[in-house]
Amino acid sequence: MPCTVLHIDNHVLVLDKPAPLATMGALPGEPTAVEWARDYLKHRFQKPGNVFVGVVSRLDAFVTGVLPLARTSKGAARLTQAFAENRVRKTYVALVNGDLAIDQGHWCDRLWHDDGARRVRVVTDERGQAAELHFQVVARFRQTTLLAIRLITGRKHQIRVQTSARDVPIVGDSKYGAPAWKQPGIALHAARLAFPHPTREETIDVSAPLPEYWPKEAREAWSSWSDTET
Repeated sequence: MPCTVLHIDNHVLVLDKPAPLATMGALPGEPTAVEWARDYLKHRFQKPGNVFVGVVSRLDAFVTGVLPLARTSKGAARLTQAFAENRVRKTYVALVNGDLAIDQGHWCDRLWHDDGARRVRVVTDERGQAAELHFQVVARFRQTTLLAIRLITGRKHQIRVQTSARDVPIVGDSKYGAPAWKQPGIALHAARLAFPHPTREETIDVSAPLPEYWPKEAREAWSSWSDTET
């Protein structure tokens, strides 16, 4: 399951991850993005033995798009710190079932991982971790709505849970209440990531196009909207 290389330098490798490829930690024998990156680096640079690939952020297996990885321990430490200090701008695009009453807004919830049910829930007590995002409606279609989402925190399944909690689950996300669709991933895509380079005084700004299996009207609307945001 091939990835696409969006950016590479001495410290950073950024991939466009397809679905349903896990970032890491899949079952034995199942491919992961980390394994793909190791093989890619080993063959491109003729590296013997183990190749370092540091995970600084994850995408769910059924989520596509920009995935940053570190090529050095220094890069991993500094990128992890940048994420922890909210110095990374994360833009997602989601196609959701239904419509929202407002064109843009801010959601702040507390999320708790229910280990027994193997899912994340919105709660109101101290068990939950704060989860925050901004959203903007990009386009409205007959039965769906296209959202641009700026993720402030990065909780497990955050966008999937927060949309579902407002009765607009992500298209294809049957785990959180949407009808299943016959596509490799759900309609959630990490579209753009901007982050400080770990060793140079510059910002790396990387984008990934929507998968071809998304509805044409959604891909065209996102392309037009994202061009105005560049």
